[in-house]
Amino acid sequence: MRAKLSVQIMSQPTSDAAPKPAEPPTVLELFIAFAIISLSGFGGVLYWSRRMLVDQRKWMTPAEFNDAYALCQILPGPTIVNLSVVFGRSIRGLPGAAVALIGLIGPGMVIVIFFAFLYSIFGTIEALQRMLTGVAAAAAGLVISMTGKMAEPLFEEKNWLMCAMAVLVFVTIGLLRWPIWWVLLVLIPLSIAIAWRERQ
Repeated sequence: MRAKLSVQIMSQPTSDAAPKPAEPPTVLELFIAFAIISLSGFGGVLYWSRRMLVDQRKWMTPAEFNDAYALCQILPGPTIVNLSVVFGRSIRGLPGAAVALIGLIGPGMVIVIFFAFLYSIFGTIEALQRMLTGVAAAAAGLVISMTGKMAEPLFEEKNWLMCAMAVLVFVTIGLLRWPIWWVLLVLIPLSIAIAWRERQ
């Protein structure tokens, strides 16, 4: 039986070809999955969280991940931390939220502290600076790949108004550099209104 997120957004219909989610994970499986996400989090863990939850474990459909991500994006705090708590809570209650959060931040925190210590000693080495430039480029590529995968459900449903809203956000914030809060203050209610009207 498929697990449902406890906080419901207006869910997007999935296509018939969409893979069916697997059985809900146990508390231990939640911890292991988010620990793997944390340890694999080169370039940020959002890409790896979608890969784990949707592509590999199939605990969520692409549309469900987009809905959860949209909710976590507008909540205070890091989006991926919010996602781990929301997903863990929806699957296994408070214990699920706790182990997902610990699995996500625990291993990464230990590694970051260790590398921060090394960087404080060797950070001025020119070769290391060139390596970090290459890492930044690869991380940007992962973000672009993640954006494309999240946009797939919109194109599969041929929801051109929602696609236009995504392009509008990119143009106003990414190109025109308008203040993000003013753009979202206008476009989020407009997006909700469009989605609500299409489902009537």
